[in-house]
Amino acid sequence: MVGFPLLLIPLAIYNIVVFLMPGVSFDAPLFTLTLMSGAAWPVTLSDVLLALGIVLLLLEVIKGARPGAKFLTDHLLSLIVFGAAAAEFLLWPKFNSSTYFLLALLSLSDFLSGIALRARRGKVASAAVARPAAPMPAPEPRFDPAPAPQAPVAESAPPDRVEPKMTPVETAPPPAPSPEVPSPGLQPSEGSSPPPEAPSR
Repeated sequence: MVGFPLLLIPLAIYNIVVFLMPGVSFDAPLFTLTLMSGAAWPVTLSDVLLALGIVLLLLEVIKGARPGAKFLTDHLLSLIVFGAAAAEFLLWPKFNSSTYFLLALLSLSDFLSGIALRARRGKVASAAVARPAAPMPAPEPRFDPAPAPQAPVAESAPPDRVEPKMTPVETAPPPAPSPEVPSPGLQPSEGSSPPPEAPSR
């Protein structure tokens, strides 16, 4: 359905009615609608074909507005449909009606809208390519809150080098000299003074 010209549908229905059903009139009412005002509205085959053509033209415009939807073949097919409708309207007496003229006009609108949408997309694409890339915005300055003041910490003095203490070794006091008492039967050695005599009583 992407490359199929939708306006060909009402034109094909008109051709079918003209060639295969010559007794069908386009102006004869198919049914009658009663409006809220109480008036009766007779709906003819021409009204149905025109309404169908307008709805299909809307779908063609929506389809052509999508990115990459309308290619050259789509425009070419729309142009062929309009050319065939215009040739039938001008050359064959069975197609010289206002209904067929309006259908041919809708097919022309389909072709021109596709060309306009394609040109518009081309301008937007070329402008996007030609426009240099916007510079990156400078980063916003950050304001960090000031840190809360901290209590001063007393610097710990480096530990003094521990000097080895010389503890004096306590030596036992020399023994007190004992009085020399000559043992009985021992002569005093030479050089030694005789013991004192005991006082007589």
